[in-house]
Amino acid sequence: MSASLSSHSISSPLSARKARPRVAIVGAGVMGLSIGWRLAQAGCAVEIFDAGVAGQGASHAAAGMLAACAEVEPGEERLLDLNRASQKLWPQFAADLEAASGESVDLRTEGIITVGLTADDGAKLRHLYTLQQALGLPVEWLNPAEARRREPHLATRLSGAILTLEDHQVDNRKVVIALKAALGKAGVALHEHCPVSRVETEGGRVRGIIAGERQVAADVVVLAAGAWSRGVEIAPAPALPVRPVKGQMLAVQMDPEAPLLNHVVWGPGIYLTPRRDGRLILGATTEEKGFDTQITAGGQLALLTHAWRVLPTIEELPIIEQWVGFRPGSRDDAPILGPSAEVDGLVYATGHHRNGILLLPVTAQAIARFVLDGVLDDVVQPFGAARFNRPAAAECV
Repeated sequence: MSASLSSHSISSPLSARKARPRVAIVGAGVMGLSIGWRLAQAGCAVEIFDAGVAGQGASHAAAGMLAACAEVEPGEERLLDLNRASQKLWPQFAADLEAASGESVDLRTEGIITVGLTADDGAKLRHLYTLQQALGLPVEWLNPAEARRREPHLATRLSGAILTLEDHQVDNRKVVIALKAALGKAGVALHEHCPVSRVETEGGRVRGIIAGERQVAADVVVLAAGAWSRGVEIAPAPALPVRPVKGQMLAVQMDPEAPLLNHVVWGPGIYLTPRRDGRLILGATTEEKGFDTQITAGGQLALLTHAWRVLPTIEELPIIEQWVGFRPGSRDDAPILGPSAEVDGLVYATGHHRNGILLLPVTAQAIARFVLDGVLDDVVQPFGAARFNRPAAAECV
């Protein structure tokens, strides 16, 4: 694993352990799969458990954008540091995963173009551009002609655009396929359709998990169950403030030899993510409706309308897939990473909200390093679960 991130040791019996620990991972999305792969590479005995099929939750539903610069918001400077650190790890992570699995993950590096359509959109873009510049991000302002030169099928009337060249994309579904192949070669036991109800503890430390109807012994338990993390009993640790944030999406089919878009494009109310096979992903709604799986006319209409305004020729393309996913949102919409303060051997890797694919490499590296050496990377420090025990005003990241 890369040693590029600064880190320091913290008080933990894990750092004193000489033999590689037995690790049980709860959740087989990309977080659980990647952490299990990295730990297995280091010689740990790893078992991964999921209530459904591995990689079929948020990992399957995502668009795969690595948009640390395009999605930055005021007040999220520490989250930006984490996002940028992970963004820089992605090329090597992708290369390692492809070498280990023999599968491609389609890391694409064209960048992201964020466009405005109206004068109000243009003013908002200028405000975003000023913020991005103040944060030292590599951004470029494009006038309408420059934006259409890069993407000729964009709407004829644009009010401006921002190019973020270091924001990339990866095919998240191919990442799942590659991780499962790498895990199989590394000898990791993957248990699908095997829900975990409880983390077993004794004397303030982990003893294992209850999976289905059996007890599985473990020295370390990694909770990486995404939007379902709150449903796993972890007492005496408090339940994590993680909730499902529903997102509807759809895909249309372009001609892969003559795609309408080559860059990921963000527009008002929409993003459009082109795949090499010609699929164009449109996303995504943001709905606080729990685990509601319904695809609604209103949600799909909104996506198509916003997309048509940005890319008018989309109206000729066939719809090939529609789906719902559940982002794991924490109380402050930032991830929950690192050890539990109440239970030794319990480690969190959840709550990534809209940045799950982006934060995959840094999460896998940081959690694996902590499990192996008791060392927590500095960039991860602000995202421990203990921050939710502080007054709300101190939780902003």
